[in-house]
Amino acid sequence: MAQATRKKPIASEVDTALEARLAAQPHFRTLRLGTPFQPRIDALGLKQDWYSWAGYRAPHSLWDEELEYFAIRSQAALFDISPMTKYRIEGPGAEAYLDRVTLRDVTRLQPGRVHYTAWCDDDGFVLDDGTLFRLSPTRFRLCSQERHLPWLLDSAIGYEVSIEEETEAVAGLALQGPTSFAILRDAGFAGGERLKVFDLAEFAHDGATVTISRTGFTGDLGYELFVPADKALSLWDRLMMAGELRGIRAIGYTALNRARLEAGLIVANADFTTSEHAIRADRLRMPDEIGLGFMVDPEKGHFNGRRAIFEARTKKKLRHVLVGLEIEGNIPAEHAIVYYRKSQEVGLVSAAMWSPMAKRNIAIASLQRPYGDTIVDDLWVEIYAMRELQYQKLMKKAKVVQRPFIKLDRRTASPPADF
Repeated sequence: MAQATRKKPIASEVDTALEARLAAQPHFRTLRLGTPFQPRIDALGLKQDWYSWAGYRAPHSLWDEELEYFAIRSQAALFDISPMTKYRIEGPGAEAYLDRVTLRDVTRLQPGRVHYTAWCDDDGFVLDDGTLFRLSPTRFRLCSQERHLPWLLDSAIGYEVSIEEETEAVAGLALQGPTSFAILRDAGFAGGERLKVFDLAEFAHDGATVTISRTGFTGDLGYELFVPADKALSLWDRLMMAGELRGIRAIGYTALNRARLEAGLIVANADFTTSEHAIRADRLRMPDEIGLGFMVDPEKGHFNGRRAIFEARTKKKLRHVLVGLEIEGNIPAEHAIVYYRKSQEVGLVSAAMWSPMAKRNIAIASLQRPYGDTIVDDLWVEIYAMRELQYQKLMKKAKVVQRPFIKLDRRTASPPADF
């Protein structure tokens, strides 16, 4: 009987078949983007613990999330913020345009300054928050969590302004911690001591210019540096070399997230849902409902959502409030339900931790009004803790407290302390 034999395909046939399958299903081969600092970060990524940030490959942690957190608080930490969405907005009408679309009064933002702001849709619900850098009288950089280019372009009709996304063209680093100023000085950025909180200035670097602002997301002494993408690695090396004796360490997002929680800062689509992402109407939030009401100036002229925001204030239509909580015990109440008198569900914790600096069990939570607003007593959180291989339900007392949970004098000291 003749025996059937299978002919072994040659390598070229295998390659052709594989390429055909991949072409039909390209998503299996779609990789996360790398930032301009990726070669340095990959070399330090001992844990290979990655997540996707705006399509980029970013680290949760590089070596040890606990020690990375303490690098922020006791040394200096270097964090890659290149995936943050960045827009260049410039032209004679740039100021008027940004004053129209954002909450804060842009006419008060002087060149060489930065302010934290937010922007809303026409119904007064928050689209996103971010930082606005005024680089010159007619040139701005807007940084945000989400992408908004179509909305920004539509809103620019009638203004003499140009808008361009520069996320890929501009690399960014956050240098945070008590030794951050000394590292900048040792790296040769003379004049950095003159930068007060929310100041910015331009410095020479490797034949180009680096913009350094005294800003950050940690509540600590810190700076953010923006440089052309092709100069990113030389900037990284310059800072790491200058900081070697001062304990500089590269960190991932987990450590940064802990520091921002201690500082009482919020994250879009974590502590609140932006109006573009919200599916249910009860997930939408106005500035007053997430602690951003201070941005709204009654004396300012028309801006997106103005009528709806003031109508909600006047007619008491504000349904939620974002609060800081201090919780008894030391078990973090991550994503815990908040109750009134242990029985009535009134909100949800969005971020929580045991704070090594504050020595308190802290959390940020969104509560239904009047709970957390006028009713602040008899609040409880429901925590499920692992005890002897079994989850145990714990009801822990919570009280509303002011944010930030910690306040470090070195963050605002001018000139900054030289550690």
